[in-house]
Amino acid sequence: MCGIAGIVAIRPLDREMHECAIRMRDVMTHRGPDGVGLWADTHAILAHVRLSIVDLAGGQQPLSNENARIWVTYNGEIYNHRDVRTNLEPAGHRYSTRSDTETIVHAYEEWGDDCVHRFRGMFAFGLWDAPRRRLLLVRDRLGVNPLYWAQVGDFLVFASEIKSILASNLVEARPNTAVLSEVLATRYTSGTETLFEGIHKLLPGHRLVFEDGRVRVQQYWDLP
Repeated sequence: MCGIAGIVAIRPLDREMHECAIRMRDVMTHRGPDGVGLWADTHAILAHVRLSIVDLAGGQQPLSNENARIWVTYNGEIYNHRDVRTNLEPAGHRYSTRSDTETIVHAYEEWGDDCVHRFRGMFAFGLWDAPRRRLLLVRDRLGVNPLYWAQVGDFLVFASEIKSILASNLVEARPNTAVLSEVLATRYTSGTETLFEGIHKLLPGHRLVFEDGRVRVQQYWDLP
């Protein structure tokens, strides 16, 4: 498993937000002992801790496309990434690694949000479309890999673990008593809410778009 985290905002991010992102990343070092990464532009910061599985020498994250306009931080494994690559390279996409991570950015370039329908595997990723100032969060069909998010004003923060979001100090740790009875009965929350007020989980088979300060969540898959 790897760990992913990020902060995206409408207004320009300052140095303090970089420190927030570093705390979010470093609190998850147990998820990725093989390396850490951080990338930022004016409106987004992506962080990553890596457990190397595919392309051990390459594939460091966050990772971009050829012109560094599309960036991704990703946790999981796309089992059919080589098959998807055989469709992308003839279309003109140039790979610089052998990693399954790079297939995500090129597939987004080619097919947009519907790229997720091409992937087979377990995954959670945050993809930043810099020219459009647009964040795409995606969780795999069965929810094998976790992904949490919270919106605070014009900020959206996301991470593989709730404690990473809390480590940003952008979200206050307030108990969500509305779901307490469900957790005590089932040790689980069946919906998007968590035990922390304002922190949501992206459900299995769902994707989230954050653009122009607005959040849009859509289910992209359901059991036939």
